[in-house]
Amino acid sequence: MKITRRTLVLGGITAPLAAPPAAQAAQAQTWPPGMIRMVVAYPPRGSTDAIMRLIQSPLQDRLKTTIIIENRAGASGSVGTGWVVKSPPDGNTWLAVFDNHAANPFVLPNLPYDTEKDLDPVLLIGTAPYLLSTAKAKPFNTLTDVIEAARKNPGSVSYGSVGSGSVGHLAMALLGQRAGVKLVHVPYRGGGPAMTDALGGHVDILVGSTALSMPQVNTGNLRAIAQTGKTRNQFLAGVPTVAESGYPGFEAYAWWGIFAPAGTPKPIIEKFGTEMAACLRDERLAKQLTETQQVSLTLGSPQVLGEFVAGQMQVWGKVVKDNDIKGD
Repeated sequence: MKITRRTLVLGGITAPLAAPPAAQAAQAQTWPPGMIRMVVAYPPRGSTDAIMRLIQSPLQDRLKTTIIIENRAGASGSVGTGWVVKSPPDGNTWLAVFDNHAANPFVLPNLPYDTEKDLDPVLLIGTAPYLLSTAKAKPFNTLTDVIEAARKNPGSVSYGSVGSGSVGHLAMALLGQRAGVKLVHVPYRGGGPAMTDALGGHVDILVGSTALSMPQVNTGNLRAIAQTGKTRNQFLAGVPTVAESGYPGFEAYAWWGIFAPAGTPKPIIEKFGTEMAACLRDERLAKQLTETQQVSLTLGSPQVLGEFVAGQMQVWGKVVKDNDIKGD
């Protein structure tokens, strides 16, 4: 789905003029001149924040400068994103986002920026499946159990997500559409409250990232019934995918990416992305991300991230339109 550039009424945002290649190369050689600001568009202690704080120290060492992490949360990440969009494209301000970045243009139609045109992609860090889980006291052992219950008693099966318009919400809306059943959405403001109610049995199903769900699955407090990746995650080998459970082609991912204000010199983008990817290839960091949060590291180039986000926007934009979904 092609997103048209919106009229930017806040801050008078305009695209900066690009410097000649020679000037950009010279600028990259002297960069970074001082402190770098990494804006995390979500609250502290979330997965995006955790990943950035893991990277912070080794990236400082590689770039030989100070990196400050700023949490600018609000409106599903659009507050922090809007702040970065208005920042000078000089390589000193960067943006870390989560998967709802690609859904925001559709569930938050009055964004004061254009998601595709006002940001330059830098690095696709990686992806992880969402996990559908249920309290151990609930009668659901498979996804088929959930769908059959919803089919027999329409409106009787509920699921919790981290918010209206989140990718977890959109994935379950797509599943209900594919299965021809009505699943009742219960939105929460974050993973903590959603987890509390799932453990208490107040919602039948929790759709959450693996980072949120796996600790309770591992202790036996929650039972995992399906994962949303194309194939089974290596650390969830015993949990079938939604595609395997009767819905071929079904995929939904949590993902993490880095962006810069549009017009940031390409040599600086390439250097920053390369150094960050080198940090994430470190055996200790890679192990922590893959085993603790079940992240499949992609470490994709700017082109890879740009194409990935465009594909995500196409998928979730259609789901939002088909189901008339509004954000928080």
